[in-house]
Amino acid sequence: MDRLDNTVRPYAWGSTTAIPELLGTEPTGRPQAEMWMGAHPGAPSRTGRGALTEIIDADPERELGAASVARFGPRLPFLLKLLAAGAPLSLQVHPDLDQARRGYEDEERRGIPVDAPHRNYKDANHKPELICALTEFDGLCGFRAPAEAAGLLDALGVPSVKPYADLLRARPEGAALREVLTAVLTADPEEMSRTVTEAAAACERLGGAHAPYAAIARHYPGDPGVLAAMLLNHVRLQPGEALYLGAGIPHAYLGGLGVEIMANSDNVLRCGLTPKHVDVPELLRIVRFEAAGPGVLRPEASPDGEEVYDTPTDEFRLSRYVLPAGTAPRDLTLPTPQILLCTAGTVRVGTEELTPGTSVFVPAGEKAETAGTGTVFRATVRV
Repeated sequence: MDRLDNTVRPYAWGSTTAIPELLGTEPTGRPQAEMWMGAHPGAPSRTGRGALTEIIDADPERELGAASVARFGPRLPFLLKLLAAGAPLSLQVHPDLDQARRGYEDEERRGIPVDAPHRNYKDANHKPELICALTEFDGLCGFRAPAEAAGLLDALGVPSVKPYADLLRARPEGAALREVLTAVLTADPEEMSRTVTEAAAACERLGGAHAPYAAIARHYPGDPGVLAAMLLNHVRLQPGEALYLGAGIPHAYLGGLGVEIMANSDNVLRCGLTPKHVDVPELLRIVRFEAAGPGVLRPEASPDGEEVYDTPTDEFRLSRYVLPAGTAPRDLTLPTPQILLCTAGTVRVGTEELTPGTSVFVPAGEKAETAGTGTVFRATVRV
């Protein structure tokens, strides 16, 4: 197996302290937003044998197993991260597999450079993802019921917001959500900025259920994404709880530290809370205008102590082992590739000793026996 040396991405929204605290290192004073574990070409993990991308490319079946290569091709189909949000991330959605393929082919045909800031589809893959909280973790996930969103907007007492609340009550669910989101994202920018400023002041005054949106507006003053965010469910995860974000579900992470896993893709369409490109027509084509609760996931324990976060996605499978003192060694050997990440305590995997924030890549079929006291997350695939 290979101990991983992982890149930390310094995105502006990142916490300056959460990842250093987990790793037991001194903060640099700069944001440390995401630590990537895997074989993403943008920042592949490094090992004593070279970059993980190079190791897999040299012998995919040996590293990934025949079943994984047959199902997903000669690449690691997931990316594992530590994610530390100190400020809200962009409000966003991801395409399904068919949408991603068609969007990628269309932009390739039109000759849009893959690194162009206005490009929507960087690859032909979908990007389902799962976030599991290590600390209290705040986020937005999925649309509220239109009547509930209307009540939240009405309580602001802002005249320019009232037409949106009225529309939410007057139309069927899907049409109401679509029309209001469209109206917010296509409004005159100066008028919308004034509306958001008034709405943000009301959120500050009201507190309670409005407090998360006041906090968002402090980071993104005047951004139409502040009103768009009020259409979504606010959720606060406790440590060990998770959210699954499937295709077309609008979401944003607001604050906290978590373990995130996703299909290996960069396809993101943004609704707001970002200086990056927002393609409103394409976004509206991808979003699923359905009201639903955020669907908080809790792990399901198996007899051998593995706690599984069950999702409908095959590209990844996330689970954890909480190993109390005196636990007998556990055999974690699988016929699929896996990354094991320690988040608490000290756990030995084979000859590698893992402490919080450290990880190993275990090739398919490689013996992986654990011992020690702590918590280990396992990322693998479903075949």
